[in-house]
Amino acid sequence: MFEIFDASAIFGINPYWLLIAVSWSLAWEGIALWKSAQKKSLSWFVIFLIVILFNHITLGILPILYIFLFSKLGGKKTAIKATMKKPKVRKKKRRKK
Repeated sequence: MFEIFDASAIFGINPYWLLIAVSWSLAWEGIALWKSAQKKSLSWFVIFLIVILFNHITLGILPILYIFLFSKLGGKKTAIKATMKKPKVRKKKRRKK
């Protein structure tokens, strides 16, 4: 908690606004992590882990884009594949001699 107040003093930002911004960012990143894990998207999961560990400057913009744009694009591709029917292959009957 003291680190937030020290950082806010260095940059001249109200510490409570900084706390709100970090909380906002963590909430969106947590939701994005959850969605990427549910969709089994390892690359997005790793990207969000790196963003959470090293960078809160995005203020949740990347996770919001993933949640509302990128995750839905991937979902449509899998939905299309799931609705496509495989052609039925008729088995040839063997004639007994």
